[in-house]
Amino acid sequence: MTRVAAPDGGFVGPVKRSITIAGHASSLSLEPPFWQALEAAARARGLPLSALVAAIDAARIESDDPPNLASAIRSWLLIDAQRTSARSVTT
Repeated sequence: MTRVAAPDGGFVGPVKRSITIAGHASSLSLEPPFWQALEAAARARGLPLSALVAAIDAARIESDDPPNLASAIRSWLLIDAQRTSARSVTT
């Protein structure tokens, strides 16, 4: 069996935070690394965290079979990281 190392700080479950999405108060549970990546993505775009979450939420709602918001954010972050990595390789 292949062994993998735990991430720095170990594995941590989701952390629930309150956030306003398109003017509505909501709560969202994500693991700390996803919160950190989401905050970094918002900073990189010059957006408040709530504006980026609202944009992801709007795109999620438009899909044929929308996942829950936390799943959509995790998926968006992974795809965004892959796109960023691909751009850095080609430049």
